[in-house]
Amino acid sequence: MHIGVIGATGGIGSRVVTEALGRGHHVSAFSRDASRIREERENVRWRSVDVLDVESITAVLPGLDVLISGFQPGNAARDFADTVERSIADPTVYARAAQTLLKALETHPRTRLIVIGGAGSLEIEPGIVAADSDELLHETLDQLGLPRGYAAAVRGHRDALNVLRLSNRLWTYFSPAGDIAPGERTGRFRIGGDQLVLDADGRSRISMEDAAVALVDEVELPRFVQRRFTIGY
Repeated sequence: MHIGVIGATGGIGSRVVTEALGRGHHVSAFSRDASRIREERENVRWRSVDVLDVESITAVLPGLDVLISGFQPGNAARDFADTVERSIADPTVYARAAQTLLKALETHPRTRLIVIGGAGSLEIEPGIVAADSDELLHETLDQLGLPRGYAAAVRGHRDALNVLRLSNRLWTYFSPAGDIAPGERTGRFRIGGDQLVLDADGRSRISMEDAAVALVDEVELPRFVQRRFTIGY
């Protein structure tokens, strides 16, 4: 298949590129400025793209079977603190990116879209969503070592999901586990829908490597079209 990856230099995005290439797919890797990328792997080409510009997105859609967006403001892989600050300063950016992607896909309605979002909109118990409660959200952010101001960004991710839910495009929203970090590719995890997947210790966690496995699995065998899914150990 031909897979596009926005945010291909990011923590999850770079691992999606590697996972997809390892399975024999062709990848178009998108970054804000691809001119400085030095790539020696086969079956991948780098292109610059602006996720907030409809024409920029539309121009790279021809030939793609699936477009995966791991968009974050700034460069989270290089300077996570800057990404956090930018997300707090403008939490509407996630919904605007979703709107731009959907608008561009009007020209290619058969191209599937997978958006990598956040875990804050998942239910921690039936009917209880952390993003709806300052108390719950602040507790979670404290545990993850993130500033409480990041609550605005968490709700920004939720708003992007709501934008997708109003669309008739072939979208999928991926909420990773609450605790996601570089780690091991095990290929062993559990899949959920709108509720957090917790391990035996009550933790919601996943490695970026296994998140990439789950995303490419969804590319190859669609199970969550016009739905959200999550994973965890």
